[in-house]
Amino acid sequence: MIKLNQFLTYGRQSIEEDDIQVVLETLRSPYLTQGPKIQQFEQAIANYVGAHYAVAFCNGTAALHAACYAAGINEGDEVITSPITFAASANCVRYVGGTVVFADIDAKTYNINPEEVRKKITPNTKAIIPVDFTGQPADMDAIMDIAHEHNLVVIEDGAHSLGADYKGKKIGTQAHMTMFSFHPVKPITTAEGGIIVTNNEEYYRKLQLFRSHGIEQTEFSVNQGGWYYEMTDLGYNYRMTDLQAALGLSQMNKIDTFIQQRREIATFYTEALQDLEGIIVPQQLKGTNSGWHLYMLQLEGISRKFVFEQMRLSNIGVHVHYIPVYWHPYYRKMGYERGLCPNAEKWYEKALTLPIHPNMTVEELSIIVSNIKELLK
Repeated sequence: MIKLNQFLTYGRQSIEEDDIQVVLETLRSPYLTQGPKIQQFEQAIANYVGAHYAVAFCNGTAALHAACYAAGINEGDEVITSPITFAASANCVRYVGGTVVFADIDAKTYNINPEEVRKKITPNTKAIIPVDFTGQPADMDAIMDIAHEHNLVVIEDGAHSLGADYKGKKIGTQAHMTMFSFHPVKPITTAEGGIIVTNNEEYYRKLQLFRSHGIEQTEFSVNQGGWYYEMTDLGYNYRMTDLQAALGLSQMNKIDTFIQQRREIATFYTEALQDLEGIIVPQQLKGTNSGWHLYMLQLEGISRKFVFEQMRLSNIGVHVHYIPVYWHPYYRKMGYERGLCPNAEKWYEKALTLPIHPNMTVEELSIIVSNIKELLK
């Protein structure tokens, strides 16, 4: 086993001097929050994905919470999502009082299986939250067909998939609302941050209201005077800062380069590992091109824990994404049991995340592959 000189994380931001300078310029400006950079960043994201509207939030989880609010999800409503995701994809439903329903994944793409979604629909179903796991777009045509058939709202969790392609178009306009995350390990970063894109003006207005205390200027406000505002609903302080937005604008200038670098790394891994016994490399849904936020193997005939620990000892930050959401104690206490989604559970037992982020070197990639091959022996 070859040990790297420094620990290599599975993901990390790529910040350069120009990114730092735009943040410093904003620090010297009159606005640190609620200034012009936020709207500029929202417009940049909307233009990039081809959406009419975008509303920025302090993080992706807040954005999902807002989307559930805009969709009108309430107590008694059921929302179907994937168990193989970060907990926020389900938790956002609980924040508004809804019931989470987990549908099993497709064994090849690791994304939610539309036929399993169809099986879980009841008269109480209000929405579907498909997850573009690892940056691989979900089967959105099939999911939207189901949604139209049953009059459901679709909130696409695209935390991993900014820059991914679905049948010739960027992810961001296939669903009624789509969330992107800007956490440091994501395609671009604002340190923390998230956004909802939509083509629906009503959702857009509700999202804006929800992120800023439920406060707005009403017709009555105009009659009172320029200082007057009204809180028309119970909102939150989920606003993004101008500092974050400035960084995001700088990062957007590089997103296509970042995505291309991720795709080249994924190709390197696949070509090096696809013929090895004991390794299953990821597959892509026809007509899609992943943004490769994560690159995940399945291991067969070898202990994942052993591989994980040996790679970590070599300073290679492999990881596992994700524990099935309903295995967590919070959901177990609500009555969710193991065995609910067999494909997801089987997949989780074999999954291993390899490092993938822009600026990784050929030497690092070669050492990762070499160490995996040695472990398989």
